[in-house]
Amino acid sequence: MALVSIAGPLVEPVLLSDIKAHLRVSETDEDTLISSLITAARVHVEHLLMRKMITQSWSYFLDQWPDNDTIILPFNPVQSVNSIAVFDTDNNSVIVPSTDYYVDVAGDPGRVLWLAAGNKHEPNRVANGIEVQFTTGYGDNPGDVPEPLKQAITLLVSHWYERREPVEVGELPAQVPMMITTLLAPYRSLRIGA
Repeated sequence: MALVSIAGPLVEPVLLSDIKAHLRVSETDEDTLISSLITAARVHVEHLLMRKMITQSWSYFLDQWPDNDTIILPFNPVQSVNSIAVFDTDNNSVIVPSTDYYVDVAGDPGRVLWLAAGNKHEPNRVANGIEVQFTTGYGDNPGDVPEPLKQAITLLVSHWYERREPVEVGELPAQVPMMITTLLAPYRSLRIGA
């Protein structure tokens, strides 16, 4: 199993101007730092939740078809499955017709279910014989992202901005505030099986 990013987000889910207003920073001296913290916070939240905030495209590789003929997609929300390709030993690919599978974009997690009438091509490549290209994310714009997730990113950026060192001498290590964990809790996916 492997994941490859095809196209990342074109914008961040929280605007630099919004973060600067939250931090009460008016100068531009630290725009680069704050922008990098926004990206780091987004990536951190995406990793914790296995959710993508802004529209992104990914390739998900599997060695073989799952025993239950259901591919659980690794990120939510799923917007679409763009294609499924099966590779042979010479790295030639065959695109599986979309009529041979059903894409469950409403499920959490999103998944691809093989239809019984479909002609299942078996991969012959040693590894990563099946490639599922899919699009994930809440949408193209920051306004598409749920407010609690944007608030969690804002608070995480603020936390990191105020505490630039991992440990402050003479003090207990600063933990990520519980408020962030609370905001993220409803968006955690419970994954049973694969």
